[in-house]
Amino acid sequence: MKKYDALYIFAGQAKDEVLENYIEKALAEVTRLGGTVVSKEVLGKRAFARPMRKRESGVYVAVRFEFDPAKVSELVNRYKLVEEVFRVQILAVDERREEVLASQREAAERRAAEKAEAAEAAAAESAE
Repeated sequence: MKKYDALYIFAGQAKDEVLENYIEKALAEVTRLGGTVVSKEVLGKRAFARPMRKRESGVYVAVRFEFDPAKVSELVNRYKLVEEVFRVQILAVDERREEVLASQREAAERRAAEKAEAAEAAAAESAE
């Protein structure tokens, strides 16, 4: 199983409860083919740079899932049949890059904590 990031675009006029049904239907395709959904994030409604298929905007949803690499093309072909999915882009996650980004985030958090401690110490000294 390999990790993938997918960006789904659903047709523009979707209400919240209807959108949830669309998302669940799209993610059901992943689980139907043996994958597991790790996370999902609704990015909101955004306007397209230019109209596509007579539509001006769409609701964007980012999803991370684990999936068998041999079945990705089958998954994309299934999404062509799902009317609710306006567009989908699936990218493989680079594990090495993810590790580097995680270590950079941890280092930035440590620096911020050290900076906050130094500021507190300076404030305590100036109060005395």
